[in-house]
Amino acid sequence: MKLSSLVAQGAIIPRLASSDRDAVVSELVGALIGSGSAPETLRDELVGRVLERERRGSTGFGKGIAVPHVKHKSVRTMAAAVGLSPTGVEFNALDKQPVYSVFLLLSPEDRPDEHLHAMELIFKSLSKETFRRFLRQAASVEDVRSLLEEADGQLIGG
Repeated sequence: MKLSSLVAQGAIIPRLASSDRDAVVSELVGALIGSGSAPETLRDELVGRVLERERRGSTGFGKGIAVPHVKHKSVRTMAAAVGLSPTGVEFNALDKQPVYSVFLLLSPEDRPDEHLHAMELIFKSLSKETFRRFLRQAASVEDVRSLLEEADGQLIGG
């Protein structure tokens, strides 16, 4: 599995319009629906499930990142959306700092091992300070896509 193939075509938002957590989640779910990764009929349910997960424990892991995620029985293919906020979003992160980069992951409910593998893949890249810094500086879909492909090369190479 590659990070660049996990992030759905059309599901990169280099400048989120929203500035609060719930609206960001809705915007990213909308991007995944727009990319064909989930049906429009699931919009409200997916947003609700992600926010329910956030209420149980924030996926704002610190260092300016959040990785909200949800498994759903009607999702057929795992897919992620990436959203970047120039001003930061209050995500109730562990370090109490704003979040600038959000990866939202949708997974089929019946494939928990794939979900864990995808989360691990996302975190491997996000754990690198250089990746986080370049991601935060990305100004276009192409910039983000290039960074994801570069991260794939580094993950393969060790």
